[in-house]
Amino acid sequence: MTAADIFRHLKKALAAAVWLAFLTLPIMVIRVDTVEKTVTWRWMHLAYMAAGSFVLALVWNIMLERRDRGQADKDQDGGEGASALARRLADPRLARPLMAFGLLAAAAFPWFFSMYQTNILVSAMIYVVLGLGLNITVGLAGLLDLGYVAFYAVGAYAYALLNYHFHLGFWTVLPLGGILGAFFGLLLGFPVLRLRGDYLAIVTLGFGQIIRLVLENWGEFSFGPSGIANISRPGLFGIPYSVEQATTYIYYIMLGLVLLTIFVTARLKDSRIGRAWLALREDEIACQAMGIDNTRAKLLAFALGATFASLMGVVFAAKTTFINPASFTFMESAMILAIVVLGGMGSVLGVILGALLLMLLPEYMRAFSEYRMLIFGATMVVIMVFRPQGLVRAKRKVYKINVETAG
Repeated sequence: MTAADIFRHLKKALAAAVWLAFLTLPIMVIRVDTVEKTVTWRWMHLAYMAAGSFVLALVWNIMLERRDRGQADKDQDGGEGASALARRLADPRLARPLMAFGLLAAAAFPWFFSMYQTNILVSAMIYVVLGLGLNITVGLAGLLDLGYVAFYAVGAYAYALLNYHFHLGFWTVLPLGGILGAFFGLLLGFPVLRLRGDYLAIVTLGFGQIIRLVLENWGEFSFGPSGIANISRPGLFGIPYSVEQATTYIYYIMLGLVLLTIFVTARLKDSRIGRAWLALREDEIACQAMGIDNTRAKLLAFALGATFASLMGVVFAAKTTFINPASFTFMESAMILAIVVLGGMGSVLGVILGALLLMLLPEYMRAFSEYRMLIFGATMVVIMVFRPQGLVRAKRKVYKINVETAG
């Protein structure tokens, strides 16, 4: 970086600091005491704010320039991508031992950590599956769904109501919850087949709010805001479990469901329907011109994504033993969408990392609970500006043709 570049960055940062100081002058400096009828001038507060904004603006401008230079260098090199670390992790000789170690560590986790830690990890794994399910709809098919929490609520209330009225167990309702989720996914998919972009987002948002309001106001059916309590935990051959044993049991159930979801989504991504979803995401008109059935692809994306959400709703109801409509607000949909965007749309590994980061960090940083949303918002801004593809970019499958063989 030359002296001229440094001077330009200093000039921009100084201009930003002065402008911000001018805009916030009445708020930061003047303090009026209406009881004592006095005015206090706090010039040091303005100086601290200006100095901080100057440093942040300077760092921001330098990082933006480095990002632009890195992008230019990448374009000159032909867009080849992956870093040395990513290439090493993709090497089967390293990836397989790491996966085996991760599975062993996950299997042994409840025996070395407390029930509280196990419970937190169960919640994180629920959001891993929710993120992977929404990744099918948003990341692969490109269908922006802001009402995804509705399918989560369908599964939870399906188990709660069937358990309350008919005393059906967890393992009986789990497949029924998945079927109900797929049905509601198709129910949402049919009216929005011709919609895309913002219009699709608004309709799915409305669908999520309709489900929540129905559950909140239809007291005869869903018990309204009071919710449903004393939901049975998962059992095995009628063996009674304590709370700690039930938490460990749910942990292993979730571990199996996470592995199943990873396997299914990874296989779907590389399958024929997965390639159809990717084509649908890139250009819907070109996708239809190539002979792909857009209606079938969209409905299948909604149904599969809703199935995973509904399955997690069943697990959530069994884990908490109590549910009410307050657990299924728009904030839940926004958080799941943030997991997909932060991790990397279309990337299985990225969604897993995004879910673990967004679910585990707030629990282990409770000292900063007052600033949680501020830190979350700042993190999302930084990620979207400097790494818009997410933590882990989805690798596009490349097909190479052997010219000699083809000839």
